Formats: sequence, C-alpha cells, structure tokens
Amino acid sequence: MNSPGNAFTRRKFLYAAALGAVTGTQLAWGADDKPAASPGEKYFNEPPLRLPIARDADVIVCGAGPAGISAAITAARAGARTRLFEVHGCLGGVWTAGLLTYIFDFDKPGLTREIVKKLDERDARRNKNSSRFVYEPEVMKLLVEEMCVEAGVKIQLLTSVVAAYRQGQRLTTIITESKSGREAWTAPVFIDTTGDGDLGAQAGCAWEVGQAKDCPCQPMTMNALAVVEDAKALGKYTSFTATDEFTGPGGHLACVEAFKGELKRAGVETSYGHPTIFPVHDNLVMLMLNHEYGVMAYDSAKITEATLRSRAEIHRVAKALRSLGGVWKNLQIATSAEQIGVRDGRRIRGRYTVTKEDLIRGARQPDAVCRVTFGVDIHAETRESNSAETISHGGFKTEPYDIPLRALIAKDVDGLMMAGRCISGDFIAHASYRVTGNAVAMGEAAGVVAAIAAKSGRLPQDVEWSEGAGQLAKMGQRI
Repeated sequence: MNSPGNAFTRRKFLYAAALGAVTGTQLAWGADDKPAASPGEKYFNEPPLRLPIARDADVIVCGAGPAGISAAITAARAGARTRLFEVHGCLGGVWTAGLLTYIFDFDKPGLTREIVKKLDERDARRNKNSSRFVYEPEVMKLLVEEMCVEAGVKIQLLTSVVAAYRQGQRLTTIITESKSGREAWTAPVFIDTTGDGDLGAQAGCAWEVGQAKDCPCQPMTMNALAVVEDAKALGKYTSFTATDEFTGPGGHLACVEAFKGELKRAGVETSYGHPTIFPVHDNLVMLMLNHEYGVMAYDSAKITEATLRSRAEIHRVAKALRSLGGVWKNLQIATSAEQIGVRDGRRIRGRYTVTKEDLIRGARQPDAVCRVTFGVDIHAETRESNSAETISHGGFKTEPYDIPLRALIAKDVDGLMMAGRCISGDFIAHASYRVTGNAVAMGEAAGVVAAIAAKSGRLPQDVEWSEGAGQLAKMGQRI
C-alpha cells in the first residue's frame, strides 16, 4: 500500500506560484533564457510557473470512461457546474477508445437503461440480453458525447491531470496538461474516474494494486475491429450470436474452443487462452486475442511496450487466419484500440473497503449505490498459468452484493470521490465489480452526491445517501 506522505500540499503550490511571481517566471521560456540540464547531473530542477486558476466548476470529473461520463452527466443534471477532463480524443474510455464492444452487469435502473434505450433507437446493440450485450463503439462514442453536451457538461479532451494540491486534508486544486499548456483548476468536489486511480494517487491517498505492489495482477488486453467477408459464415466461432449462454452447445466457451481450433490450424497460438470473436454490425467483428502479463497500470514505458506487442500480435494472427482461405480469406483489421484495456489499476483507500467476504455473504449496505451480480473474473497473471487456467472464479460462489457510498469516498483526502475500477476494494472484490455496468451505477452515485455536497457547502461524507437517492428519483434516475 502506498502512503500519502509525499503528496503536494496547497501551501507548496502557493509557494511555487509566489516564487514564480518573484522571479518573473513566465509560462514559456525563450531560446536564450531556457534553463538547461547540466552534464552529469542526475536531476533537473524545473522552474515554477504562475498559473491562472479557473473557478468555473462545482464538480470536476477526471476521466471520461463509463464511470466518468455517468458521474458528469448526473452531476450536471443535479444542477452542478461540471467539468469533465479526458486524456483521449473522445469520451467513453474503454467503451470507445478501448473498443470493448461488450457490456456486462448492465441490468440496473438509472443511466444504464437510458443508454440501452438510446442504443436500441440507433439499432446499435447485438444479442439484446438485458444484462450483457454487444454494441457498436462508434455509435456509443457519439451517444455519450451528445448526452454530456445535452446535460451541460463542460468537456475538455486531450487533457491529462498531472498534479493535485491540498490545503490540509482538503483537495482544492488540480493541474492539467494539454495543447493549452499547464492549467490550474479548483472546485469544491473532485471525482476520480481515471480507472487507474491517478488523481487519488496524485492527491496523496493510500492505494493498493493487484495482489501486491510488485503486481501479481491481471493482464492487459488490446481489442481490435476486423472486417470479414461473411460474418454469418463465422457463426460457430463467434460468441453472443445464436445464444447468450456462456457454456453448453453453441455457447461462448464452445465458440472459443472452435475458434482455437482454427487458430491451431493456422499455426498460431494467442497469448490469451480464450480468444474471442464478438459480432458488432454486419461484417464488422471484434477480436479479443491477447494478454500482456505483469504490467503496472501506471508504468508508461511498460504499457507502451505492451501496446506495441499487442498490436503486432493482432496483425500476426489476422495474417495467419487469412492464409487459411475459405471464411477467413478476406479478414482485414479495420482498427486496433487507441488504448490497451487495463484490468488492474490502483484501488484508492475509501471509508469502506469492499471485500471477498462481502461477495461470499451477499452483503447488504444501508448506503448501497449499486447491486453487483457479476461473478469473480480473474484472468491468469502469467503466460504459464494462462495455459492451465485462463480465468479463475475465485473458488467460491458469489452472491449478489452491495457497493456502499462509503467505498466511493476517499478516506485520506477530503473533497475527493471515486467511481469505477478505482474505488475502495480488495483484489478479489475488484475482479467482480470492475465491469462497466457497475461503473455506470457508481458514477451516477458519485455524481449526484458530489453535486449535493458542492451546492450545499458540505463534504461528500456529510451527505446522506437518502439525499442522493431522492435527487436521482426526482431526476428520473433511480439506483
């Protein structure tokens, strides 16, 4: 577990800004006066900058994946001035930049049903099971953008959150980097929906990752869209087509085994033990073929290496399948994901930690914001264990359980909430609640509580969940 001891404080931030004022530091350096790194020096002292502070939001949401867009839409609908920052060039995170294409644990009231309705209006869903289905990522991209704009969310894409500053225990200011340079933003309440807990870590929260800090953790996966000559001819290899069952004749695992037989015939073995084809639209399919093992979600160099290996594997497998001819002869990769899919990122310590015991006993919580029905889904941590057991279900039966609001409120830093993968939970629980249907429900809860707290001058932990649930009911969003 990491300690908050190295966090930047508001005092340090103001000192740096004041120093910039005294020394006359500007936002950019000219060619003649730019400081240079000295030969042989191990460190470089970057000069401080004076940044104007933007105070135009009640709630700032960092990360625009399923949890982030849900938090931002709900906060804005609840009357809060809301800003949403996203590092990619579109909203939706793993749904869009990650080309996920399939959704689990989505049969919940609230925004999930609104999203399903809007997808169906656009004929963008396949295998229309209420809990799990396949969708078109490009339609999802446009849909979530329209929903955020309609709600009045102020969106800023291609923007990274790079630092966070506190005044005492209270998070007051974040710093972003973009084409506009470094910018400072302040708000009464912030929500970390980065997936990997980046904001919580920057603010000084304690956190955990994987099974331990040296990352016995779940692997990453890159998805890709491919065009085939006749998707119907690939039916016995394609999951979520004739049936939505996971086992049995024609089910998901049967399709996987049939596909593996074709891969073997093509002379390739994928790094993921359950290579899968999902239907997207007409002759457009999604390929999930690879695993990247032992990569930390916050190690950019290692993630880059994993991304390059994954993309190369996707194209190598596609070429091998084409060589078989027949139904595979014109298979072409249309696009690979902009971001590799991360399963294990930081889990920020909250005021409650969801545990394996909660799953076993089917825990009920007085401040329940989400009922999880998805089981434990632990992907093998090494290539060797992948060969023996690709996915483990924890060795026990999971009962439907509640995620409490307390797990969405940071313990070490005031004014900070979390939603999605980075909430407070142990490794086993995280392997269950991390799917995107639960991320949406958590985002709704964080968004409405953040809005109430900001507008009433309270901290999130001082807002009773009954207030949040009541506000959602008034808005037509019930959790």
